[in-house]
Amino acid sequence: MKLATYKAASGPRIAAVHGKDDKLFDLAAAAERDGKAEPAFRSMLDLMEGGAAALDRARALLSKRQGAADLSIAITPGILLAPVPVPRSMRDFSSFPEHLKNAGRGMRKLVAKMRNEPPPQLPPVAEIPEQFRKRPQFYKGNVLTVVGTDADVRYPKYSKYLDYELECGVFIGKRGVDIPKNKVAEHIFGYALFNDFSARDEQSFDMAGGFGPGKGKDFDTGNAIGPWIVTADELTEPYKRRATAKVNGEIWTDTDMSDGIYTFADLISFISGDVTLYPGEFIAAGTMSNGCGMEHDRYLKPGDTVELWMDGIGTLRNKLVAA
Repeated sequence: MKLATYKAASGPRIAAVHGKDDKLFDLAAAAERDGKAEPAFRSMLDLMEGGAAALDRARALLSKRQGAADLSIAITPGILLAPVPVPRSMRDFSSFPEHLKNAGRGMRKLVAKMRNEPPPQLPPVAEIPEQFRKRPQFYKGNVLTVVGTDADVRYPKYSKYLDYELECGVFIGKRGVDIPKNKVAEHIFGYALFNDFSARDEQSFDMAGGFGPGKGKDFDTGNAIGPWIVTADELTEPYKRRATAKVNGEIWTDTDMSDGIYTFADLISFISGDVTLYPGEFIAAGTMSNGCGMEHDRYLKPGDTVELWMDGIGTLRNKLVAA
């Protein structure tokens, strides 16, 4: 099942995506039509809190009433919000070794470019820092900067080298702490794409001190999630599914998640050690290998349209606009 949050005159509403992924079936309206209002359909967070029973009711309503024309509306550009407009938290990992190798080389090339120095002659990177293999590494993002598909992303005025990042993430659907790996599947609500827009010139300064990405990844509209959530029962084997990033229709990245060091089971089990996870928290596996412009020494400019796509999920599309 695909689930979305969309704009309505009364405010954000949740819906099941159906047809050819071009229609929204209003779950709250369908429940009222069925004679029983459903508190779990007030928002995506409420649906997550409602657990398996709420999902089962959503599926039953879609099966019973999706033919009712007045319960569905067309998906048009700009109607979709982020599936959870304000996630309870965001954690982003780095799980893909080729990305780590390529990004390190790309950052050194960028620093030389900003200093007006000749491009450095860099040998291939043999191995990633051992910390990344010893245990998962992550940072926390700003949940108040999240946008959905077709939303404009404002190019931060302090940057000249903005980049996209092709990522897949999961929303937690069940509360848990100290979750063993073999139980993690019970806690995953579903999957969505994540574009962790990054101001690389600012990031080069932020991370030189070894403290984290800072303003390189913290600006309004800088975190795009969507286009919707694909529930965990529908998206099996996410690691071998093809994923691409297009800029103005040109493919810059064509990859998958098969070379990741860690699975979502590894990441979620690690995070939940002595920390309770709650429905609505978002966890991204990190930039896929070859999954950003810096790995190709290419950067975005105002006016560019970035489209992330993954088999089984769909397309997350954003246009860059000047600040």
